[in-house]
Amino acid sequence: MEMPPEDRLGLDIKRAEQALMTAKSSAVRTADLTVAQYATLLALAQHPGISAAALARACLVTPQAMTAVLKTLEARGLIERSAHPWHRRVLETRLTEDGRRALTSADKEAVRIERRLADEFTAEEQDMLRTLLARCVQAIERDR
Repeated sequence: MEMPPEDRLGLDIKRAEQALMTAKSSAVRTADLTVAQYATLLALAQHPGISAAALARACLVTPQAMTAVLKTLEARGLIERSAHPWHRRVLETRLTEDGRRALTSADKEAVRIERRLADEFTAEEQDMLRTLLARCVQAIERDR
């Protein structure tokens, strides 16, 4: 089935995602972080001790990608990892003080972008956008 390019929503969704990621990349670069590193630090701030597998799910990346992010963050002293007290094979991950400072710095800039985006829509429009995007995900995943 043919579909003219101007009728395809995927391009519009991708364009919005790329604009957001480009802006966030520039914003978190001020703290010498990548978007993936920032997302990881943010998730750790919300869920101290979370496992790498759970972090990967929270940050929407593969476990392999999360392993690379965690190695870099640990080498930079932004996180620390230790064995879970009951499950020795599970490593708990926590922010260090340097990690908290980097997150605070990056988050200040990232929130500026999120506010600019939110300010374009009323509260009702924001709710509708979330609903519509969730429907996009459902429609895409329906045929898997």
